[in-house]
Amino acid sequence: MKIAVVQMDIRFADPESNFSRVEKFVEEGAKAGSDVIVLPEMWNTGYALKELDRLADANGERAKNLLGRLAQKHQVHIVGGSVATKRNGHFYNTMYVFNQSGEMVSEYDKAHLFKLMDEHEYMSAGEQANVFSLDGVTCGGIICYDLRFPEWIRTHVLKGAAVMFIPAQWPKARIDHWQLLLQARAIENQCYVVAVNRVGEDPNNEFNGHSMVIAPWGELLLSGETGEGIFYTELDMQEVKRVREAIPVFEDRRTHLYEL
Repeated sequence: MKIAVVQMDIRFADPESNFSRVEKFVEEGAKAGSDVIVLPEMWNTGYALKELDRLADANGERAKNLLGRLAQKHQVHIVGGSVATKRNGHFYNTMYVFNQSGEMVSEYDKAHLFKLMDEHEYMSAGEQANVFSLDGVTCGGIICYDLRFPEWIRTHVLKGAAVMFIPAQWPKARIDHWQLLLQARAIENQCYVVAVNRVGEDPNNEFNGHSMVIAPWGELLLSGETGEGIFYTELDMQEVKRVREAIPVFEDRRTHLYEL
């Protein structure tokens, strides 16, 4: 599975520019022969939360139309990071996933809202897990702050996820936590982690990328990039099976001790 990670400088409160640039990035990733293209969090608006009533994508229609069209045109899977959406009078931080036929296979609203960026004051939290299949591989998807809740990632892995996709807008000030948490999630769940962070600035934060792809043993297959661009790596899905057979963590769980 060849992965293309889109480490993008998101234009604050400028959906027109962001939609145009995402289309170009997806086309570039597809031409490179990618199987899966992964976008960052809130790529349509950035964290322009005070302007969501004007900027949020109504029912996600614009994002779904773009991603579905590009997936079908280029016969590539797209993990659509997330976009700011508006549904039934509420705002959400929503991930859409499309397969290479242009069919939407997943829709997920961020479950844990980040108070330090005032997300909880403007957006509503999701209530459902996010498990889907790409090329027969069971995958999961969460968003940014969700990473700090290991039980949420474990929930997806227990549902079969061998790859976890994690788009983010993770500020430079806490980038050390980003790497440590991502590696821990990969190792403890014996799965691949594909984590896409943005670059650039908004009025309140600086972002320095460091998108990562991490193998089930914790090796960094991709890391350290701080500029805008597309970065590539490949996943060997048999590695998940080998690691889980070598150390059978899931067989050795004693759930009666720690599951409420």
